[in-house]
Amino acid sequence: MKKHIYVCLFLKFSKFLLLMKSILFSLFLIVLVSCKKDSEPLKTDLKEIAKEIMVNAKNCALITVDAKGIAHARAMDPFLPEEDFTVWMGTNSKSLKVSQIQQNENVTLYYFDKENASYVTLQGVASIVNTKKEKEQFWKKEWENFYKNKATDYLLIKFTPNSANVISEKHSILGESITWKTPQINFRKK
Repeated sequence: MKKHIYVCLFLKFSKFLLLMKSILFSLFLIVLVSCKKDSEPLKTDLKEIAKEIMVNAKNCALITVDAKGIAHARAMDPFLPEEDFTVWMGTNSKSLKVSQIQQNENVTLYYFDKENASYVTLQGVASIVNTKKEKEQFWKKEWENFYKNKATDYLLIKFTPNSANVISEKHSILGESITWKTPQINFRKK
């Protein structure tokens, strides 16, 4: 008799659990569908997400290393990244970053999109470009007051990436839970 009561209780509890499971699953689907309607479709390609962050951030930090091994970071107003993630930036020909890049071409670009809690850190090489064609192509009218003589005062920095690390809360791209290692894009040609 006691065994029969336990079996009945177990069966009732099992039915209750199945009912609760169905209700919770239904609620989950309702929430999922309502969230999908309100938000833009999530991107899954890491390169697309990285480019979106770079565009939204607008500015970046250019990090160079001097002869003593000390890192120097400065805010830059870069042009939009090209398809292959090449980034062009303008600078004064007499700036410290020019001599640092000439001594050590390895640099880092850091883009931070505060609104979407996202960032991209790109490691690569920089070169100084002083050709008329590129200087005309990569020029912003609002820079006229900064460069008295565009021909001699204005240079370009061409950044070519080797790799990038990406974090985006918006796209649920997060670091590993223990090491915090971030998802990486490798640009090197094999």
